Amino acid sequence: MPSQQQVKWSQLRVGITVLVASITLAVLIFVMSGTVSPFSRKIALRAYFENAAGLVKGAPVRLAGVDIGNVDAVHYVNDPKRKSTPVEVVMKISSHHQNEVLRGTAANQYKDGSLATLETAGVLGATFVDIDSSKATGPPVKDGDELKTTESPGVQDVLKASQGTIENLNTILNKVNSIVDTIQNGNGTIGKIINDPELYNRATVTVAQLQKLTTQINDGKGTIGKLLSSDELYDKFNDSVTKLDQIVNDINAGKGNAGKLLKDEQLYNNINQTTAKIRDLMNDIDAGQGTLGLLAKNKEYAAKIDRLTTNLEQISNRLAAGEGSAGLLLRDPRLYNNADQMLIESRNLVKAIRENPKKYLTIHFKIF
Repeated sequence: MPSQQQVKWSQLRVGITVLVASITLAVLIFVMSGTVSPFSRKIALRAYFENAAGLVKGAPVRLAGVDIGNVDAVHYVNDPKRKSTPVEVVMKISSHHQNEVLRGTAANQYKDGSLATLETAGVLGATFVDIDSSKATGPPVKDGDELKTTESPGVQDVLKASQGTIENLNTILNKVNSIVDTIQNGNGTIGKIINDPELYNRATVTVAQLQKLTTQINDGKGTIGKLLSSDELYDKFNDSVTKLDQIVNDINAGKGNAGKLLKDEQLYNNINQTTAKIRDLMNDIDAGQGTLGLLAKNKEYAAKIDRLTTNLEQISNRLAAGEGSAGLLLRDPRLYNNADQMLIESRNLVKAIRENPKKYLTIHFKIF
């Protein structure tokens, strides 16, 4: 049976083993999780936000997604200068990453430096601080420096912004449901198309007629069927194409009237000369030469033509009104009747002379 001293010594060894194992496990957890080792030197940084957004003490601080520290404290600051950003976040980052976080230039300190943003790991994940140094300038931060912050929309902000869209979608869905109900009730054009049995019967009849028409066409019946099936019609069409091809060849060869119009150089020259003469004639007319030129350019000659046309119009009007001898010749029926009577009597006289010339051609002499 072990002595009491041996038992105590065994308990002490067990306790020391458990303590060493716990310390080793804690160090392994820190190393594997990427959290900054508690034994490394740290510097404190401050940042001020509009809302904590669920950020708690111990939350990771990350630079480009890499853990470089932890949140040491989250406070609400009652400072009139911090009305828009009353939440103070104190961060402790490893001094190994101090040179990677910049404080900005001397002229624009806290403006050109690294940016701190509250981000969420996924949609419903924990909130952490993300530092962006991609556009930062200036020297590295020092212990107690303040970082410029920028707000990132949280889940609640996204939900608020999407509330109007959700309401619009709800309105659209209600309208779609109303339209579907209308169609299911057989109302409207689409509802009648889907639910009206008469329309279905008509469609069935139409399909049957189309099928019958297709069968007749395939059998060569009717005009369309003959167009598709008749060898004679194909031969005629082929002959027409052959003749048309022959006509085109003749035209290209300069045969026939159309071919001469396209190919005969003499005809082209004649047309060119005629065009030149017409152009010269138009130039002469534009220059006031010749009768047409005088008509186009000479105002005195044009006035004479105008007076002549006016006089002819007056004479025509007087003739139409029956004025003057010529007007009486055209308009007076008595003159026509007298002339007709004279022609009849003259014709009768000629007839009588032919029948009995002695009566009219006998000459009597009287001697006193």
